[in-house]
Amino acid sequence: MRHGDGFTTGKTRAAAVTGLAFLVIMVAMGTRLTVGLFVQPIMNNTGMNIADVSMALAIGQLSWGVFQPIFGAWADKGHALAALVTGMCCIVVGQSVTVAADGFCTLVLAQGILSPGGVAAGSFAALFGIAVSRLPSGIRTAAGGVINAGGSVGQFVYAPLIHLITHLRDYRASLLVLAGLAAAAIIPSWLLCRIKPLHAKEREESADSPLAREGLREQLCVALRTPDYLLLNAGFFTCGFHVAFLISHLPGEISLYGHSAAVAAASISLIGLCNIAGSIGVGFICRRFLMKNILAWVYALRAVILAVYLASPKTESAFYIFACAIGFTWLATVPPTAGIVDKLFGKRYLATLFGLTFFSHQVGGFLGAWLGGVVMARMGNFLQVWYVDIVLALLAALVNLAIREQAPRPAP
Repeated sequence: MRHGDGFTTGKTRAAAVTGLAFLVIMVAMGTRLTVGLFVQPIMNNTGMNIADVSMALAIGQLSWGVFQPIFGAWADKGHALAALVTGMCCIVVGQSVTVAADGFCTLVLAQGILSPGGVAAGSFAALFGIAVSRLPSGIRTAAGGVINAGGSVGQFVYAPLIHLITHLRDYRASLLVLAGLAAAAIIPSWLLCRIKPLHAKEREESADSPLAREGLREQLCVALRTPDYLLLNAGFFTCGFHVAFLISHLPGEISLYGHSAAVAAASISLIGLCNIAGSIGVGFICRRFLMKNILAWVYALRAVILAVYLASPKTESAFYIFACAIGFTWLATVPPTAGIVDKLFGKRYLATLFGLTFFSHQVGGFLGAWLGGVVMARMGNFLQVWYVDIVLALLAALVNLAIREQAPRPAP
């Protein structure tokens, strides 16, 4: 059967939906996951200290979490294009305002509200909700892994690009280039939303499900009373702490040991490169194994990688090895987390419910970005935050094991 958008319900539609969502998240997450490369230049050119810049970025982590369920609900209500275009415009304005930022309040407006708020619209929660309504159920987790990998491609591409432009011109020129790329992302956003959602039968959903007949408010109430959903959110809190701490302060950690900004850019890029394999791989194995067990292994592996890093000499090669290792687990938690939300509550309000889960993620992100700056200002290093990160990763592994999840069905 052929739809008004010209796509069939088969491979062509799946490739178009996945590819366009991949481009949007590449731009949005590329902007977010390289923000740490601007910390030192902003400090050098504005007179702000590490605590001020860290607080602005921490507020940005929280804003990113707050706006995800808002944009997700907007998309769920049938306004996907408006949500995506508004988000890209917010990134453009936020990056442009950062160019002129010369104090804490302006930086909070730019990198604490506007840019991260815009990134929320093009992040995984809203995009996955938009994509699943256009895809049959059998390929959603695999497509989710590919879409999620788009954020890592953005990180891989943006990090060396920012370093190159900053080296040739200055960091303000890099910000303007990122603003231009966000404006260009309106085109794939429009094309994605032109593809019409599938009918319920084609999505293999049951209209007779009790949750399918509930409104958004009722389903939110059900979710907040579901222990497994709350446990999932608790585990995802750790992921936010971990990622936000590293994207905000890994360049500073590398600088502490006498390495150049080029090493920091290469490390951030390597994290993104290796996470492409991690995200896609986890997306596919979610079809075969319990997703809660996959999450537990990912969090436990993070704890081991962090412990090995702390025990290693801080050479240039050691940072590259660490970046590659941590990259395989970087955003690999996203497909199984979204998959569990999908299993628990279905597709109708997935963007909203997964966006709410991302809010928990970003509460952790706020603490990771903020505590990194506070500890650095007081202690002169990040050692205490690394220890906290290890403990949280181990706790997240245990929390996810406690989730009750239906076993995956055999592939047809």
